[in-house]
Amino acid sequence: MDADLDREFSDFITARSHVLFRTALALTGHRQQAEDLLQTVLTKGARHWGRIRTGNPEAYLRTALYRQQTSWWRSLRRGREVSAEQLPEVATTADATATVDLNLALRQALAQLAPKHRAVLVLRYFEDRPDSEIAEILGCTQSTVRSQAARALARLRELCPRLDILTTKEAADR
Repeated sequence: MDADLDREFSDFITARSHVLFRTALALTGHRQQAEDLLQTVLTKGARHWGRIRTGNPEAYLRTALYRQQTSWWRSLRRGREVSAEQLPEVATTADATATVDLNLALRQALAQLAPKHRAVLVLRYFEDRPDSEIAEILGCTQSTVRSQAARALARLRELCPRLDILTTKEAADR
């Protein structure tokens, strides 16, 4: 890469790496894995910067993040899953600890979702992308995105029953 392209790529990374890192963190659920994922994608992006800079480089790199993470999921076969007979008891007090417990339970439940389900939820609810854009990124139809989202939410409610109670309570409060 020549000096001008190198400087342009460095400027882009300085400006947008924090946003790309948040996406990587949402996809992986772990800071170190998110750093690895982002580093891998940026390394590949640097090699092709001359070509991708003319379009929408952030969209290109986001798509690369999803595809790289999916590739890693497939190769690892999700071997890190830990099963337990019973979920640990969670305090019922309405303090900040309950919120932390709920966030941890949600993170654990998200980690157990299938890769495509997790990607659909991250794209839809974390990045607030429309179904058409999600379908384009994941290489499927919009109806597949909608059905995957519905299945993912149903599975999430199974894995983390506290979410269903919380959403029912919030709906009743409205």
